[in-house]
Amino acid sequence: MGDVAMTVPVIRALKQQYHDVKITVLTKAFFKPFYRDIKNVAVFEADIRGKHSGIFGLWRLAKELKSLKLDAVADFHNVLRSNILRFFFFFTAKIKFVQINKGRSEKKALVKGIKFQQLKTTHQRYADVLEKLGFPLDLTNPTFPQRKNLRQDVSSYLGTDTKKWIGIAPFAAYKGKMYPIDLMEQVIGTLAQRHKIILFGAGKNEGKVLEKLSKNKPTVVNLANQFSLDKELDVISNLDLMISMDSGNAHLAAMLGIEVLTLWGVTHPYAGFYPFNQYANNALLADRKQFPQIPTSIYGKKMLPGYSKAMRTISPKAVILKAEQMLLSN
Repeated sequence: MGDVAMTVPVIRALKQQYHDVKITVLTKAFFKPFYRDIKNVAVFEADIRGKHSGIFGLWRLAKELKSLKLDAVADFHNVLRSNILRFFFFFTAKIKFVQINKGRSEKKALVKGIKFQQLKTTHQRYADVLEKLGFPLDLTNPTFPQRKNLRQDVSSYLGTDTKKWIGIAPFAAYKGKMYPIDLMEQVIGTLAQRHKIILFGAGKNEGKVLEKLSKNKPTVVNLANQFSLDKELDVISNLDLMISMDSGNAHLAAMLGIEVLTLWGVTHPYAGFYPFNQYANNALLADRKQFPQIPTSIYGKKMLPGYSKAMRTISPKAVILKAEQMLLSN
């Protein structure tokens, strides 16, 4: 989800800087709402579990895309499926097909500790693909959609007040990227004394955890599994601040122009996945003096022995203080 969300500011910039370009985004149906605020951008839904599954499904997909009379394809993903599509396009449509350079060797050197330095951002890697197609982009002066008016059911659920709204998304795909729940509970308890806290998550297990975190706290709202993605994006657009892990929710908030406080465990912003247009100091990182081999992996899947407590080097007090500072400045 995060990778898809990171395409949004780049595609928005492409449409703003090249008004006459017709853009079709190929993605899963679930992600269609991401592009709702970019005018004249179409979404072609890839049914990878259904009619577009497997080799024959991708052949069908290639034929359907060919009917759009595309002039070029910008492959922001560069995975097996898109490589197969490229093969089909080469032998049928002869469409110019440029793929992202993911910088795998650079990222490998970063993880191995050979070169601990900032790598090119994923957003810039997307822009590089478009430049090779003849569309150089300036990502330095982005614009964002306005806050959405909340629909009646959402507004009734959240309630009305004059407090600042802080979104908190405490989950991540891997344990090494998750701030410990007991510490997050301290953060929520303190911030909820002055602000409204809106908890984000998905699925049965996450919903149970968030229900516990919000219990008996009138200024804490559990949004997990309550509304569609479209309506959740409406809520995010109204936040004053999002607190998130190195995860998809950080990128959802960033693509809407919301300030994001990110917490980093065994991953690191140097890998290029820092949320779009955020200040460098809008992040709190695990202590590399105590855990010098961070990042242990690019996506957080690999966690070295003894590194399970890396996130505990970020104190709840530090998170609370940073959140309050960011709220004062925005």
